[in-house]
Amino acid sequence: MSTATTSTRSAPPRRRRKDDTKLALLFIAPASVGLLVFLVWPLLTGLYFSFTEYTTLTPPRWVGLENYQRLLSDPVFWNSLKVTVWYVILNIGIQTIVALIIAVLMQRLTQSTILRSLVLTPYLVSNVVAAIVFLWILDTQLGIVNIFLQSLGLDPIAFWASETWVIPTIALVNVWRHMGYTALLLFAGLQSIPAGLYEAARTDGAGEVTMFRRITLPLLRPILALVLIMTIIGSFQVFDTVSVTTKGGPADASKVLQMYIYENAFARYEFGYASALSVALLLILMVITFAQYRLSRAGESDLD
Repeated sequence: MSTATTSTRSAPPRRRRKDDTKLALLFIAPASVGLLVFLVWPLLTGLYFSFTEYTTLTPPRWVGLENYQRLLSDPVFWNSLKVTVWYVILNIGIQTIVALIIAVLMQRLTQSTILRSLVLTPYLVSNVVAAIVFLWILDTQLGIVNIFLQSLGLDPIAFWASETWVIPTIALVNVWRHMGYTALLLFAGLQSIPAGLYEAARTDGAGEVTMFRRITLPLLRPILALVLIMTIIGSFQVFDTVSVTTKGGPADASKVLQMYIYENAFARYEFGYASALSVALLLILMVITFAQYRLSRAGESDLD
């Protein structure tokens, strides 16, 4: 009896678990403030302005759905949407294929960290600098590309002044800049595929093409879907390359949605209508992202 009492008395008191809630809130406070100030508040403000007539010179005047009715009957908006979609198709299609090839080559042929770093080099160049450099390189009169074409006896190509060539040119410039970053994202996804699957496939006599089609693509699908969602959202927001090179020309052939929004807001000071255009772009991206996420089953993995 006394032994039991002594052991009970000598047992150390249980320590209360420390509550780290306040410390956690302190750490996330700066990011939360930035999120509210630079994302949530501008979103809500832009949504409100989209229902107003606002030119910064006078207070916003509530007009209801007038801006959206104007948007639906605006031929420039529909042309900008068509131009943007064409740019996205070219940019994402070429960029994804090239990036996937680079990622597979990095996985299958080399383990060099230096080579992987070099692949990322174009992404370190800002969009504005890349646009200016390619503006010189592809200049109709003095650009090195057209000088080379003329040396072959071919006619120079007006890359920036032709309605046919301007969007493919802008798309290829951005493919050059972003393909390394996209390739590294896909390469990270390839690293998660067990190497034993490839060894078993080789034992069964499968070739590289068969392994890519039967193993790589199916198992890479979740990462590929998420990368496509990210790149499509980014492509719909293209602006700086167009602003530096063509400013929407020739004849609105490169006037993407972001360029049209900018013109309405900062050239015509129609901030209400520009906000309505921005909300329309947001809704388009939400629909595309939701549809792509569901159709590609981005949240599921075949490795489970």
